[in-house]
Amino acid sequence: MAHHAESEIKNPSSIWVSLPGYKPLLLLIAAIVFTGLVVIPPPQSMIDLVSKVNPPGYSLYSGCKTITDNVNSKLRPAAFHNKNRPNSLNTKGHEDEPLFTHRDTARIAKVMLAIFFLAVFLWGTEALPLGATDVLVAVMLYLFAILPIDEISRAYMKDAVFFIFGILAVAVGVGKTGLDKRIGLILLSRIKNTRAFAFIFLPILAMSASFLSEHALVALLIPVLMGIYKVTCKMYGVEKDRALAIFLLLGICFAANHGGPGSPAAGGRNAIMVGYLMEHGSTISFLNWMKYGMPFVPLMAIVIGGYMYIRCKPRFKVKDINPSEIVKAEVARMPKFGGKEAMMAVILVILVAAWIILGEHSGLGGPTLYAVFAMFLCRIITWDDIQEGVALDVVGLYAAACAMGVGLQFTGGALWLADTFVKFLPDFMSEGDMLVVGISLLTGIMTNFMSDGATVAALGPIVLPMASLADIHIWKLGLACAFSSSFANFLVVGTPNNAIAFGMGRDPETGERLLSVFDFVKYGIPVTILGWIVLWFWTILGYWRFMSWPGM
Repeated sequence: MAHHAESEIKNPSSIWVSLPGYKPLLLLIAAIVFTGLVVIPPPQSMIDLVSKVNPPGYSLYSGCKTITDNVNSKLRPAAFHNKNRPNSLNTKGHEDEPLFTHRDTARIAKVMLAIFFLAVFLWGTEALPLGATDVLVAVMLYLFAILPIDEISRAYMKDAVFFIFGILAVAVGVGKTGLDKRIGLILLSRIKNTRAFAFIFLPILAMSASFLSEHALVALLIPVLMGIYKVTCKMYGVEKDRALAIFLLLGICFAANHGGPGSPAAGGRNAIMVGYLMEHGSTISFLNWMKYGMPFVPLMAIVIGGYMYIRCKPRFKVKDINPSEIVKAEVARMPKFGGKEAMMAVILVILVAAWIILGEHSGLGGPTLYAVFAMFLCRIITWDDIQEGVALDVVGLYAAACAMGVGLQFTGGALWLADTFVKFLPDFMSEGDMLVVGISLLTGIMTNFMSDGATVAALGPIVLPMASLADIHIWKLGLACAFSSSFANFLVVGTPNNAIAFGMGRDPETGERLLSVFDFVKYGIPVTILGWIVLWFWTILGYWRFMSWPGM
């Protein structure tokens, strides 16, 4: 019987048998729900939104007054421009291409939301391989005519996508030359046990991420930590210790994510909010931002360290970790510094300098691709190294997430979600500090499904005008929105940090992936809840009440 059952599982004709990356029952459920969402009519609130003149939070093209106009100008350009030129002759081609009505536009927005939820479900359950879902998003965007094909291609090729590919490739070069071990010695030389890692190293990392590229910090540290992971497992005669891997990988990932509130330099999302505040005539300085945000960072990092320590340490198969001793021993066995390792160090220093000097406004992807080319030029890596070491499905995952973000913004689906949430806020959260709490809740949820920058860009124009209506300082609403956009913890697509940790978190010898998509859900949701608790009771309802606010 056992042999017969095994042969059935291996039989490719048994399409209802679940396999890694293929769960037919979940696929059937997803297909039924998706079909239902596509077929049902759009809600009236969505129709009202797309027909609203100059909707706040939505960027209209020149000559457009509503979201429907925007959609027509992109998807029906000839007919739209012909309509706006009443004295010109209509051609038969234009007559054959009618403009979208408000209901049609709302239907497109509804379908875009259905595609979004379908992709999130498939990524979260891995009912299909990650790469297959990445491609499915493009297929759906084209099949339902959400965007023109050229726009879909452009949406997949964002700067963040090039950055993720590039940084994964740079990590291959750093690991191949052994430079990661020397970097580890510098960063972890005084971290001698699990407790020190959780309560000393993670807060230092979070505060560093307030000023340096959090993505670069995560990408540089993971190869070092994977080396520590493997050596520790060998020391204790353990083949694999998933709890230890989760502690190391998600620990630095979550800590780096929550360095965002520390300063405006932490990421593009903060720069966007600074710009919005400036447009509202309430400019915030670098030091003022730090004054209101930096106290949150070390405490939140300690909370993250404590949570990961309590959740993971009892399940370690190894007794403990000593990063300091492991890294020192690894470096002692290495040859003298020089050759390709020295060239890799020069490339890395120039790359980090480019990130800092040029800033995110000039893009992170360009300098990173220069570094990849330099590694090829110096014969540090080969194309085979890239194919073996770079998780292209993770690169595609973030590319698909960027494309969905473009689709959600273009169709108005993202704005409808935000607007619906705000309308459902209870009365006690409609004014004062409780409104700030509600805004942080909304932003924290949305940032897990869109990029942090897109979330702040969509919500900023909606939430900032509430300040005068609710008699609250505009900085409070703006900072709460920007701070909670750092809470992208429970989906791989939420931030490049998560994608980098997922893609690079592999056993150094076997290449086995040590994190699953569900690990982010399992550990990330509690961390996000803890983030809200710390933000609400330590920051918004805590030290902010004892601080002065200009003009109040």
